[in-house]
Amino acid sequence: MSEATRDFCSIDTQGFLRVAVAVPRVAVANPQANLQRTLELARRAGAEGAAVVLFPELGLSGYAIGDLVHQGALEGAVEAALEDLIAASADLPSVLLAGAPLLFEGRLFNCGAVVYRGRLVGLVPKSYLPNYREFYEARHFTPAEGASFSSVRFHGREVPFGPRLLFTASSRPAFVLHVEICEDFWVPVPPSSLAALAGATVLANLSASNVTVAKADYRRLLCSAQSGRTVAAYLYAAAGYGESTTDLAWDGHALIHENGTLLAETERFADHDQLAVADIDLERLAAERLRMNSFWENGRTVKPLIEEFRRVELDFEPPRAPGPLRRHLERFPYVPADPARRDERCLEVYEIQVQGLRRRLEAVGLERVVIGVSGGLDSTQALLVAVQTLDRMGLPRSHVLAYTLPGFATSERTYRDAWRLMKALGVSAAEIDIRPSARQMLADIGHPAAQGAAQYDAAYENVQAGERTSHLFRLANLHRALVVGTGDLSELALGWCTYGVGDHMSHYGVNASVPKTLIRHLIRWQVESGRVDAATAEVLSSILATPVSPELVPGTVGGEPAQRTEDEIGPYELQDFHLYYLSRFGFRPSKVAFLAWSAWKDREAGSWPPDLPEGERRAYDLTTIKRWLRVFVERFIATSQFKRSALPDGPKVGSGGSLSPRGDWRAPSDADASAWLAELESNVPEEEPR
Repeated sequence: MSEATRDFCSIDTQGFLRVAVAVPRVAVANPQANLQRTLELARRAGAEGAAVVLFPELGLSGYAIGDLVHQGALEGAVEAALEDLIAASADLPSVLLAGAPLLFEGRLFNCGAVVYRGRLVGLVPKSYLPNYREFYEARHFTPAEGASFSSVRFHGREVPFGPRLLFTASSRPAFVLHVEICEDFWVPVPPSSLAALAGATVLANLSASNVTVAKADYRRLLCSAQSGRTVAAYLYAAAGYGESTTDLAWDGHALIHENGTLLAETERFADHDQLAVADIDLERLAAERLRMNSFWENGRTVKPLIEEFRRVELDFEPPRAPGPLRRHLERFPYVPADPARRDERCLEVYEIQVQGLRRRLEAVGLERVVIGVSGGLDSTQALLVAVQTLDRMGLPRSHVLAYTLPGFATSERTYRDAWRLMKALGVSAAEIDIRPSARQMLADIGHPAAQGAAQYDAAYENVQAGERTSHLFRLANLHRALVVGTGDLSELALGWCTYGVGDHMSHYGVNASVPKTLIRHLIRWQVESGRVDAATAEVLSSILATPVSPELVPGTVGGEPAQRTEDEIGPYELQDFHLYYLSRFGFRPSKVAFLAWSAWKDREAGSWPPDLPEGERRAYDLTTIKRWLRVFVERFIATSQFKRSALPDGPKVGSGGSLSPRGDWRAPSDADASAWLAELESNVPEEEPR
C-alpha cells in the first residue's frame, strides 16, 4: 500500500478520533487490584488505537465503600495506585481518565485524574455532590467550589486543579477535552454545557451510577440530549460488577454518543471487564458548530463563566488507529436501516408533504391539482401525495387531474404503468400525446429531427419536456387547479432536470427536498406496510423495478430504453450519499470518498434497509466512487446552481437539508469547482486500499 493510500485510510487524516469507555471489574477498597484491571483495559484500548480511555468514578478505590473512604490506609493506597498508574502510562498511547478520592489541604475530593504519557496533567473535582435518597457524598467529600486553590502538589509536581479545565492539543486543534463526574451531568446546567461553549468537543463523565429499573434508558436519553445540545461527543462510564451490593446494584453501563447519536455502549450486568470503542468525527462536530451561529451566541449570555475556563496543553500524539472505521455508517443516510425507525420516517415524510400541499391549496383557494404521470418513481410519489392530500381535505379523488403525456421515447412499460396507477388510485385520468406539438416546435425552430433526422440532442429532449410542462400549466388554468411538481432533491443536486419550462417548474414541488433513494423506500413502504390495495401495490412494485430513464431518446425495437439515467450521472444511492455529506457538512471531497468507501466497499457487511431486495445490494470500489464523486462535484458546484436558484416552493422534509435558495442552500450560479476537484484528485488514491 502506497503512503498516499495509507494516509487516505487513516482516521486521523480524515478527522476522526478513536475513544474508549472502560468498565473494569471492581475490587471494593483494593486500589492495587483496581489499578491492575485499569491498566489491563488501558493497554487493550491503546492496542486498538484509542486516544482517550474513560474509567468510572472512584474507580481506583471503588465507589460504594462508605466511611472507608476516610480511612488513612485507604487514602495512602489510592495515592500509591494513582502514582503507579501515572508511571505506567509512560508506555501507553492514550489519555487516561481515572477516578480517585484524593486529600488536599485537609479536605477530600472526588476527583477525575487526567493522566498522559507519564504525567498527571490535571485533576478535576466533582462539582455537585448528591446527598439525597441512597446518596451521602456530602458526608465524605468537599465540592469543587469548596476548594480555595487552583493547583495542587501531587508527589512533588504542581498539577492544575478545578472543574473548569480544558485539555487541548495543538497537534489536533479540534480535540478539546472536558471532564465532569457523575451528578455533575444530572443537574439542570451541567459543567459540560459551559465547557462546550468554551470550546470543548469531547465531554467525558466518570460515573458510578447504580442501576434501578429503567435508569439505563434515562442515561441514554441524557447522553443523547447532552451530546446533541452541546454538539459534542459525550463519553460516559459507570461502575459495574464488583461494587458493594449492600444496598445497591450496578450494571456497568458505558456509552459513547456524538451529537445525539449513540455510537457504542457496553453490555449491561456483565461480570467481566468491558471496553467499548468508537471513532468520533471531530470535523463533523466543527462543521455543525460553524453553521449554528446560535451555538456561539449562546456563550455570550454566560461569558463570565466561560472566561473562567483554563486550558491545559497536552503534548498530544494520538496512536495510529488500526483497522476499519469504528462507527456505523448508513449506506442510505436519508433512509434508516432500522425497520421501526424506517416506518416512522416514511410516515412522517408523507405527513410533511401532505401538510405542505394541503396548506398551499387552502391558501390559494383551489380544490384541484394537475399532475403529469410518467410511470416513473418521482411522479408516482407526487401522485400518492396528491391523493392523500385530497383525501385529508375531504375532496373526491376525481379532483386529482392526472395526465400521461407520451412522447417520442415513452416505453410500453411506463405508459402501461402510468395508466394502471391512475386507474388503481381512482383519479381523473387522461392522455395527451405531445408528439404532434413537439414536432411542430421542432419544425418551428428548424431542428433536423423535424425532417426525420436522428439528431437526439438537448433541444430534441427539452422540446418534449417543455411541451409536457406547458400542457400541464394550461390545463391548470383551464380547470382552476394547481400544478404539482414531481422533481426530487437528487435531480436538483445534479441538475438533471429541464430548466424553466420542464420538470424543473411547477406551482408547488412536493418532492423537492426528497432524495431519490428515499422516494424508492417511500413507495416500497406503501406496498410493504399494506397501506394500498392489491391493484395499487402491484403497479407500484412494477414501477420500483423499472430502470430510471428520462425516456426522451427513442429506444430499441425490443422496448429497452436508450437512456439510463444512472449510466450518465452515476448510481443515485452513491450520489445521494455524496450529496448528504457534501451539502450537510461541507466535507472535503476526499473525506466524502473515504466515508463512501467505508460504507459501500463490502456488499455483505453492515445493515441494509429491510425492504431492499437482494438484487439491489451492491458494493462500490474506490475507483468507482472517485469517478462518480468527480461527476457529482462538477455538476453540483459548477453547472447546476442556476436551476436551484429558481425553484418553486416546496416543503423541507428532512434534517439532511433542502436545496431551496430560501432555505438550506445559497450559492452562486457561476462558481468554479476546481478547488474541490483538485482536492479530490490530490487526496484520493487511484489504487484500491487493502
